[in-house]
Amino acid sequence: MPIDYASFGYAAAVAGGGIMGYVKSKSIPSLAAGVLFGSVLGYGAYQTTQDPKNCYVLLGTSATLGGMMGYRYYSTGKIMPAGVIAALSAVMLVRTVVRAFTVPVAIKTE
Repeated sequence: MPIDYASFGYAAAVAGGGIMGYVKSKSIPSLAAGVLFGSVLGYGAYQTTQDPKNCYVLLGTSATLGGMMGYRYYSTGKIMPAGVIAALSAVMLVRTVVRAFTVPVAIKTE
């Protein structure tokens, strides 16, 4: 199976954003949320690398993060970080669903 670089990059961006939020404004909640969501997304990326049909962790986490940050963007109107993470989450949701339904199923020949 090829490595799911896009999902690992998304996980790294989320974790890196949490770390950057802590460095810039000493925000402990930003650090905790970024590292927690980034770690779970990294696990989901690992799962989709092993089996592209096993996308439930990645889908659930992307939907949750996208919903939270989308609401935050709607409330504040700030593009960074809420708008960017909401957009990335939406792209990853669509990508993961399309990838899960278009990956060919291996046929066993015994």
